[in-house]
Amino acid sequence: MVFMKRRSLLTGLGAGLLLSTRVRALRAAVPRDLEKNPGFKATPFQLGVASGDPASDGLVLWTRLAPDPLEEAGGMEALKPVLVGWEVSEDETFSKPVQSGQALAHPELGHSVHVEVAGLRPDRPYWYRFHIAGYQSPVGRGRTLPMPGTPLSRVRFAAAGCQHYEYGYYTAWRAIANEPIDFVFHYGDYIYEGADSGDHLRDIDGRKAHVLRRHVGPECYSLDEYRRRYAQYKLDPDLQAAHAATSWIVSFDDHEIDNNWAGDTDQDGTPPEIFRLRRAVGLQAYYENMPLRATSIPDGSHMQLYRSFSFGDLMNMFVLDTRQYRSDQAYGDTNAAQGKDVWSPERTMMGAEQEQWLFDGLGRSDAKWNLLAHQVMIMDLAHRKSAHSELVYSMDQWSGYLYSRKRLLDFIDTHCPGNVVNVTGDAHRHFAGDLLIEPGRGKPVSVEFLATSISSGADGLGDDDHFSRIARSENPHLKATTDKRGYVLCDVGPEVWHADLKTIDRVMVPGGKLSTYASFAVERGNPGLQKA
Repeated sequence: MVFMKRRSLLTGLGAGLLLSTRVRALRAAVPRDLEKNPGFKATPFQLGVASGDPASDGLVLWTRLAPDPLEEAGGMEALKPVLVGWEVSEDETFSKPVQSGQALAHPELGHSVHVEVAGLRPDRPYWYRFHIAGYQSPVGRGRTLPMPGTPLSRVRFAAAGCQHYEYGYYTAWRAIANEPIDFVFHYGDYIYEGADSGDHLRDIDGRKAHVLRRHVGPECYSLDEYRRRYAQYKLDPDLQAAHAATSWIVSFDDHEIDNNWAGDTDQDGTPPEIFRLRRAVGLQAYYENMPLRATSIPDGSHMQLYRSFSFGDLMNMFVLDTRQYRSDQAYGDTNAAQGKDVWSPERTMMGAEQEQWLFDGLGRSDAKWNLLAHQVMIMDLAHRKSAHSELVYSMDQWSGYLYSRKRLLDFIDTHCPGNVVNVTGDAHRHFAGDLLIEPGRGKPVSVEFLATSISSGADGLGDDDHFSRIARSENPHLKATTDKRGYVLCDVGPEVWHADLKTIDRVMVPGGKLSTYASFAVERGNPGLQKA
């Protein structure tokens, strides 16, 4: 391995550069202003550990040093690079070590650590931990992917997101930590950027409810404010448990930057050149706090996040990015009738380059299933504001980008019929339904499971509220919806894809009860949901 000077190390390979334990090579890699004897008043591993972006021979290990997480610089007294030790074992007692080394935690990246471990065996669990200055991190567990094309009989994963800290406890993350799954797909809204709501009643998805846990600080605009917001969320023990339990594959949605942002446009009419400054620091904070590879280090206000993963011969996973490249929402981003603008070929959801990447990947895929993991609903879901008003649609979802939606569904219908499943989020309630190119006409070409929120929306109203009744009556392709918190659990086999819509009865108090609201099955080659 060739070691580079500090500037090249940061911009080329990032904080996850794996350092050799050989003394000569180590000395060549260490920056001159390295903090050689970091002293901490408390453990610097208070934000936990995580693993992610798995491959058949390795995965990314993550932690972030923060002895006082909510203070400036996380309480790091010396803003200098520090060396952090790491180790990987085949067992949780570390009696079977397989790799160890040191990584640099740079102050430019919030003293986060991203170790890209390679040389591991495929399709098996590994345990990992970090250490520095006499402190040791919690132990995490990750899993490598099977080799591409390897016969595989099962993949299990959970899909979750939308975890507004103020509106509920993370009971669902604790439940996910206890699930026997291969990975977590986090669809976005890991943080919410808004200011402290104060100790008063707040309008939560149209209902009045008390704020439970208050944000620290104002709305996030600066890098320091975003870093502190991530630290506050990551201090939650249930979220830490879910990160430590298995590998995560992540994507952002809007609240990691600003509500309903689209490309270079925010919701407030900020000039694009100004908004890109905010987007740049928001993306940097996101990278610093996620188990991502160096290929995702932001370049200014852009971050490479769409990517794919192969699970043997059973499933290919395509993680989409439906924020950075999309056109601004039509009709002022209100719920509106679908006028001609939503059909305009000049407007896009994914951008031409990402769309071509996806089509190329789907066209080449010979896996039994293809998973499209993205952020917002692709079902064309009609709703009425009142009993006799016109039908309206969300302009922030694919229903506001019908030209892009039709191109995608046409491609699926032509090139990979019967084996594409969409898993999405953002809408703060469970939805499960069939995807038709034109709603009400023809047969399904795919299906969608939209995972409800972890906490956003508070306890919720169940499945007999006004929205649910109208949605079911106006959308025959919609098979289930409920306004409760939880996650989607997918169990994928060679011929049948099972999905359970998991719900928590209450999140505004600790200890909510987990149950299964509905279960569905999809037969390979026969797109369309069946009650299981």
